[in-house]
Amino acid sequence: MPSGRRSLTRGNVFQVHGVDARDRVVLRKRLARGNVLVFFANLPRCRVGLEAGGAHHWARALIRLGHDARLMPPQYVKAYVKSNKHDAAAAEACCEAVQRPSMRFVPVKSEDQQATLMLHRVRDQLIGQRTATINALRGHLTELGIVAAQRQAGMRSLLALIGEAEGHRIPPLAREVLQTLATHLRELESKLAVLDRRLVALTRTDPVCRALSEVPGVGPVIATAFAATVPDARAFRSGRHLSAWLGLVPAQHASGGKERPLGLSKRGDAYLRRQLIPSSPGGCAGAGVAQSWPGRQAVVVDQRLAGTAAVQCRGRGRGQQAGPDPLGDAAPRRGLSRRGLSRT
Repeated sequence: MPSGRRSLTRGNVFQVHGVDARDRVVLRKRLARGNVLVFFANLPRCRVGLEAGGAHHWARALIRLGHDARLMPPQYVKAYVKSNKHDAAAAEACCEAVQRPSMRFVPVKSEDQQATLMLHRVRDQLIGQRTATINALRGHLTELGIVAAQRQAGMRSLLALIGEAEGHRIPPLAREVLQTLATHLRELESKLAVLDRRLVALTRTDPVCRALSEVPGVGPVIATAFAATVPDARAFRSGRHLSAWLGLVPAQHASGGKERPLGLSKRGDAYLRRQLIPSSPGGCAGAGVAQSWPGRQAVVVDQRLAGTAAVQCRGRGRGQQAGPDPLGDAAPRRGLSRRGLSRT
């Protein structure tokens, strides 16, 4: 058993608050970033609580030193802050929260899992830049009275028009500026193709991703994102608990025995939730056929394949907006194709 409990608040200056087995305060100390590991290396084994969010590196380092490092969601720690918010109060709140038997802890991610999530975040950022570039091209050409169809066919015709050397519909200066955007768009497409190939390679080499990709509708994007975000799906008692953790079930609001139905709670990882929510009318990312459920929509995640997770969606057929194709349109919501790799 740990000999005591320590808690950290992070930043350039770390605040440490420690109690013993009888909950008596035995330590209050401020540490510079470079002195944190040296300080904990000289301590006997204890439980260390940290707020999740940029703390996975410190949790791994403390575990290597022999400590029992626990990561907690900041919203759960906030309830234990007394009076004003400052480093000492936050560290004391972490120390109190980490002792609660009912506290829900965040699994510590490995460096490989964080690298996979970085790949997803960079890819998502490039997709946003691509959509913004396409919208800018369409908007500038609309000012000149040039409008094309949506999706790939329309965008290709606009790019061909910009590249025409003898065209008279676009002034020379405007053509030069728009060619800069067209070149930037092609560079983004090339970079996204490289990242997509990396996702496919990760899916083929990782056994969990390979198992997830066997589920209909789950491709490299969903499989790699799920495996990196949820290190061990067996930590959840059922697929419904995992769905609630991801914010894919209706929020609850009941008082006096009266229940009021609400929309999706939208808790948890927003990126992974966006991949799982249906992205096209009459279909969804995790099932071939969408089933009608009047007034609400939900995504149910079922555990399969020895601890991995599969996705089964139910959603409304109406009111769901399709995402843009690989060359994009003005739709603000970006969804996934049926196999989960290229955006449609």
